[in-house]
Amino acid sequence: MRFIPHVTVATIVEEQGRFLMVEEYRDGRLVLNQPAGHLEKDESLIHAASRETLEETACSVDITGVVGVYLFKADNGISYQRNCFVGTLLKQHPERNLDEGIVRTLWMTLEEIRARNDDLRSYLVLDCIVDYLTKPHYSLDLFR
Repeated sequence: MRFIPHVTVATIVEEQGRFLMVEEYRDGRLVLNQPAGHLEKDESLIHAASRETLEETACSVDITGVVGVYLFKADNGISYQRNCFVGTLLKQHPERNLDEGIVRTLWMTLEEIRARNDDLRSYLVLDCIVDYLTKPHYSLDLFR
């Protein structure tokens, strides 16, 4: 059987030591995540990261770099390839509705995120932020 992971994107947006996060319902539970979602047909990873961030947070961002690529097997048995990007806030659009399932956006410090560790959608949420803070960022030229 051929292994085909689901391809997803996530975006780390930091402003003055706070990270743009979303609270969303997943499997009947309120969880905390970066703006994230699935790659759509005929879409680049970079465009998907920008689109998902806008849809989930009503914030336009400039995707400026890559944090890392992660392979994750969820509790449901599905494997995901998470492509994590760095984004710079361009503009907030308060008139926009947030994606279905998104309760609200939050700007949180690393300490506030760590304090809600049990609410994280997966351990990758915190891992991506720690990698963003402690490891090199890569050029978007990584993706062709």
